[in-house]
Order: sequence, then structure tokens, then C-alpha cells
Amino acid sequence: MARTLTSHDDIRQWAQARGGNPMLMDTPDVHEDRTLLTITFGQHALNAERNEGPDVNPYGGWNLSGWEEWFAEFDKQKLAIKVNDDQPGSLDNDFTFVPRDGDKAEQTTDAARQPPNVSIKSPDPADRAS
Repeated sequence: MARTLTSHDDIRQWAQARGGNPMLMDTPDVHEDRTLLTITFGQHALNAERNEGPDVNPYGGWNLSGWEEWFAEFDKQKLAIKVNDDQPGSLDNDFTFVPRDGDKAEQTTDAARQPPNVSIKSPDPADRAS
């Protein structure tokens, strides 16, 4: 059974019990810069070049942050975290960001919510090589 966490203390305790650390990444968006959030666990905080965050990011990558800075952005974006209930003897670190306003749809970007403005036409037989 899944549960949704909004309390800063509950989220911090849940993450720290699993060796989690908060991370932020600023990315350019069409209208304004956008800040992405994640929680990284254990050794995943360092990439292959021993820098913070996942490998290869054109925007500069993830940066480890303090909880206060992370929660400020978390609250600004009005998010909650959906986690699974722990099974006896194990701690599950899977989580999903969801909107805090009660809408159960998973959080995603505007680009993912709107279909692309492209048209697809059937190939022209004349374009095929003989």
C-alpha cells in the first residue's frame, strides 16, 4: 500500500533511513528556469567522474543541497512524495513526486502533458530507392 508524505520531518526521516540525500538541478525552460528535485541514495550521489549527480547532463547536472533549500523548492512547487509501505525486514527507496493539491495524477512537465505540435504524413512511394 502506498502513502503520501508532505511533512518535512516525515520526508527527511524516510529519506535518511535509506541513506538519501536531497539534490537539485536548475534547467532552462521555455518561459523561465525550472528547478528539478530528486533524492539520491547511497553511492549514487557521485557519478563516474566523482562529481555530484548522474553522468552527462548538458545543463550542469545535479547538485547535492541542504534539506532547507530542497524543501523550499518542494513547497514552491506544491509537491508531495508517494512512497510504498515498507515490507518487514526491508526499506524500499522508490518514490514518486505527486501534486500536493490532492490530484492523484503523477507530476510531470508541461511538455509531457501536451501533445507535440507536429504532423505525420505517409511516406511518398517516389522517395523510396529502387
